Amino acid sequence: MRITRRTKAIAFFIALGTCLVALATALNVSWMIFHWRQVVPLVLGSILFGLLIAGLVMNTIFLVREIRRNEQQDSFLNAITHELKTPITSIRLYLETLESRRLDDTQRRDFYRIMLEDTDRLLGTVEQVLRASQVRHRSLRENWQGVNFTEIVNDVLELTRLRQHLSASSLYLSSERTDEITVMGSAEELRTAVFNLFDNAVKYSGKEKNIAVDISTPNLDTVSLRVCDNGVGIQPKELKRIFKRFYRAPNSMAGQVNGTGLGLFIVRSIARRHGGDAYAESKGEGLGSTFTMRLPRIYRA
Repeated sequence: MRITRRTKAIAFFIALGTCLVALATALNVSWMIFHWRQVVPLVLGSILFGLLIAGLVMNTIFLVREIRRNEQQDSFLNAITHELKTPITSIRLYLETLESRRLDDTQRRDFYRIMLEDTDRLLGTVEQVLRASQVRHRSLRENWQGVNFTEIVNDVLELTRLRQHLSASSLYLSSERTDEITVMGSAEELRTAVFNLFDNAVKYSGKEKNIAVDISTPNLDTVSLRVCDNGVGIQPKELKRIFKRFYRAPNSMAGQVNGTGLGLFIVRSIARRHGGDAYAESKGEGLGSTFTMRLPRIYRA
């Protein structure tokens, strides 16, 4: 972790709070020894001491939470700066080359294709930030209707293969489903959640990708989407944290993978907004991960 002046200041106040707790404890014990025969002052002193300790503990907890929040925000700012600056720099470089050099048609087409990909990356980053803000503050269920969830998963799977240049054996449905599974909700939001699940699996699967997607109905009222990858895996203590806003797990690939720390936060927010949930499973680092999103299903006999 990079130690900044702000981090040092917060650490100082945590140490100060700890010292004050120790000092207050010592003073209170001494006071109780000298006034042990006076019941009323003893009781009042004990109550005040308890309140003082509780206040100091709450202050320390608050400071620890602030440290974590600041670290996550710093990480987000670094990530978003990289995500915005890198494609802009690339586009500028190719435009300068197109302006200053004579290129044949093949080279021009390659340059245009790369610039379009960089533009898509920029647009995707902006959309992630906007979507994170929307799912956090939106409460009304506007324009909800019955949505064919099977169709959404199949469409997003094909789109992800196309965008990431993946083969059918790298990202695939482990069990083909043609039946319609209906979910009440926003097709746009559900599409975003599914895309983020696939995108996360692709990013953290390394070079040899093997990502299996499964749609199942554990019961008449539930549909479950599972995405299993052969990627870097997740430590058990990180399984809940990775769904927090701005959070990125500190595994070996975190510094090499582009991202803002918003993708899984958006997945869980959308799932819960639709009455479901999202969670992750992993046996540890290097052992792959399984991400599951569950949603209420509209059963039609």
